[in-house]
Amino acid sequence: MLRAFVLLSLFLGLPELALAEETRNLDLTATHRGLYCVLIFIVAYAFVMTEEFTHLRKSKPVILAAGIIWAEVAYMASTAGVAAEEVHRAFEHDLKEYAELMLFLLVAMTYINAMAERNVFEALRSWLVTRKFGYRKLFWITGVITFFLSSVADNLTSALLVGAVVMAVGAKSPRFVSLGFINLVIAANAGGAFSPFGDITTLMVWQAGKAEFFDFFELFIPSVVNFAVPAVFMHFAIPNELPDFPEEEVVVMKPGALAICGLFVLTISIAVSFKQFLHLPPFLGMMVGLSILMFYGYRLKMYFPGNSDDRFDVFANVRDAEWDTLLFFFGVVFAVGGLGYIGYLELASAAMYDGLGATTANVIVGLLSAVVDNIPVMFAVLNMNPDMDIYQWMLVTLTAGVGGSMLSVGSAAGVALMGTSRGMYTFFSHLKWTPAVAAGYVASIATHYFING
Repeated sequence: MLRAFVLLSLFLGLPELALAEETRNLDLTATHRGLYCVLIFIVAYAFVMTEEFTHLRKSKPVILAAGIIWAEVAYMASTAGVAAEEVHRAFEHDLKEYAELMLFLLVAMTYINAMAERNVFEALRSWLVTRKFGYRKLFWITGVITFFLSSVADNLTSALLVGAVVMAVGAKSPRFVSLGFINLVIAANAGGAFSPFGDITTLMVWQAGKAEFFDFFELFIPSVVNFAVPAVFMHFAIPNELPDFPEEEVVVMKPGALAICGLFVLTISIAVSFKQFLHLPPFLGMMVGLSILMFYGYRLKMYFPGNSDDRFDVFANVRDAEWDTLLFFFGVVFAVGGLGYIGYLELASAAMYDGLGATTANVIVGLLSAVVDNIPVMFAVLNMNPDMDIYQWMLVTLTAGVGGSMLSVGSAAGVALMGTSRGMYTFFSHLKWTPAVAAGYVASIATHYFING
């Protein structure tokens, strides 16, 4: 669920990528085994990109690829006379960063699941449907809600929750569903770009120490521009009429729903405080917030002991976390980390950041995110550790976050909505509006330059 909070490379408390200082890479990029590792990663990622058609969970190929790559790394290091301790230090660095990220995301996912179980999102969907808005008004309302919702939840969850509203009222208007879903994809990706908690990439940049917590809010206006520009173009293509609304029962939130929402905000505040004031990894603050949720869950059990519908089980919410996404992160972290230890990221950094310059390279990162998931792309950038000021780190955060909107397969939100649209939202229906999305991409970069440059 939190691809955007959630599909991702990533790092909690990256100590300025100390690995680059402590351990030299193997510098074996020209060897057959090194090139074999690159091929393994490409093949694995090809399976990730075709998940919609193969129905093979994305975690499976990347975990296998990570194991093969590190086995090759260990063999290459031993034949090159590199001490085993040095290889272990590189491997344990990746393990530490992944463990911190996984714990952070696990808590976030648990809170999102808890709110869903308490009917928070169903109540929102029910309220929107019963308001009986017209198509054009609903287009903007669902987009704005998704934009702000994805700043605290991931883009996948936000798009699916609000997408249910679009499907409910637009079942007889394929054109509205298609445009509404494109709008949701753009809004979900743009909304996650200005919040440290909105997307895995922003979380990685924050926890890598490249920017302070409040620096990300400089991207709010560029993110709004990224969402608004294509939405204005699409607005005039939306049917200007009132849809046929389905019969909808009012959904009532379960006991404790609003309190859990408040605890989630408190948990985020604790995580920020641990990072900003105590200089401790944010995941520790998130774990403290999880313990608070556990105690509150105990209180709910005491107050509603006999009503199975209202019974709250925090470990059921932990169980329902997006484990495929968490394990996908594992594969990405170790696969990209292994390639970096061989020396490929240093080559990529020299070609992109030294050869083209930071601005051009960061714009290209966003374009790559439309084809390759932004998580490994941003993870690679962090491992390259180019020498950039805060303006450039915010630029790459923006481009990596919103670049995936240009294609329906560029983000988890787009892939998921294609699966729920009953053929009304497709790759080609999105591609038709790619020029408008690209205009928003360019406009957001220009806005960032004029406001923050």
